[in-house]
Amino acid sequence: MKQFIRLAIITAVATALVPSASGAMMKSSPDLRSDMRKLWEDHVTWTRLFIVSALGELPDKAATTDRLLKNQVDIGNAIKPFYGNEAGDTAKLGTDKARWVANADEIAGFLSAANPKNWPAADMKKMMREHLDATTAELMARINKDWAADVAAYEKVHAQILHMADMLTDGIAKQFPEKVKDRAA
Repeated sequence: MKQFIRLAIITAVATALVPSASGAMMKSSPDLRSDMRKLWEDHVTWTRLFIVSALGELPDKAATTDRLLKNQVDIGNAIKPFYGNEAGDTAKLGTDKARWVANADEIAGFLSAANPKNWPAADMKKMMREHLDATTAELMARINKDWAADVAAYEKVHAQILHMADMLTDGIAKQFPEKVKDRAA
């Protein structure tokens, strides 16, 4: 379960984001939004599949874990053109909720420090806690074999992650207008 918590909740956004002085190819705001949504949808999808495989002790657990880890790398690679290659060390998580929440708060702090004008600390903390709560509800519904709640929890996680992807995209686009063009302009 320690591996689940580390992989499923605290993924690539744990990167200590450092503004990059290097140039990057111009990307349209709608393309960036679409790319970020795809990456974060992949995150909740592979997290869900990991939950199912781990709790069910299914033979696809290793392959599913590998794919979830690849998503972490993919998200990091999507952010690098804007914030550089400097990566923070993800905090080692235990299974108790206090440490889990503290790590989510630490990630929120990293994000806010990278883009304080567009990602205020309170907003980042709220977003991370919503993701944590939604994923916890998904996990608990699955553990309790409450299949209707399991499906509903996944739907909530999915909607929340799209909101999170959009919030992150908007912040990047506002902070780096020279790298993200508005298609309407």
